[in-house]
Amino acid sequence: MWKNELQVAIRAALAAKEKILEIYSQPIEVEIKEDDSPVTLADKVADLTIRDVLGSAFPTHAFLTEETIDDKKRLTNDYVWIVDPIDGTKDFIAKNDEFTTCIALSYKHEIVVGVVLVPATGELYFATKDGGAFYQKKNRIKKIRVNDKTKNLIVLTSRFHVNEKELDLIQKHHKLIKKRQTFGSSLKACRIAQGLAEITYRLSDGTKEWDTAASQIIVLEAGGLFLKLNGEMITYNRTDVRNIGGYIVVNRKENILL
Repeated sequence: MWKNELQVAIRAALAAKEKILEIYSQPIEVEIKEDDSPVTLADKVADLTIRDVLGSAFPTHAFLTEETIDDKKRLTNDYVWIVDPIDGTKDFIAKNDEFTTCIALSYKHEIVVGVVLVPATGELYFATKDGGAFYQKKNRIKKIRVNDKTKNLIVLTSRFHVNEKELDLIQKHHKLIKKRQTFGSSLKACRIAQGLAEITYRLSDGTKEWDTAASQIIVLEAGGLFLKLNGEMITYNRTDVRNIGGYIVVNRKENILL
């Protein structure tokens, strides 16, 4: 049902990738936003590029993006594109290749299309509601699925944003958790969807809708769970875009270790 929207979202991500990599190859200048988070020219140019491609194809749709002033008129629109042009700006600045471009479409507060592109490697994750989740590298596309592990688990944490609550929780469940690995941005959730890990936590209020929208549907369509800590699903196109309290992503419900 969402094939056209998916194709345009992928096209937008690939167009942004070209702009991002041009800037990535040069010395990177960094500004600090009012919330103390970093922003670069690549964030801004990619945002404009994505909105131009999507806006041309879907002129009646609304936008919620990290780098654009929030127009609350989106709350009255059933269709809202939720965009993070560079998820993991600190990874971009560090030039560790673990930043992503995230594009999602919310329809009546539910994500129905999700695209996560890794510009530095060309890897692409994508999903549509009831259409499955897929991973593409070069020209090879593979359907992905979470694994079934419930012991000897791999937990993924952020390189820049891991906190003591998360580390304490990992230690609490050390008999089940075999290994901790660090990955940037939405790659953590995508790796769980791909069957390469089982758990990731974010036990803080630090993320917003654009940080989770695209990877959430990829995890769900791969058979995993992406939940608020109270067990509820995250909905989208909200008045308050913060993911209050954080979230947990797991391959199976047995691994909701809190």
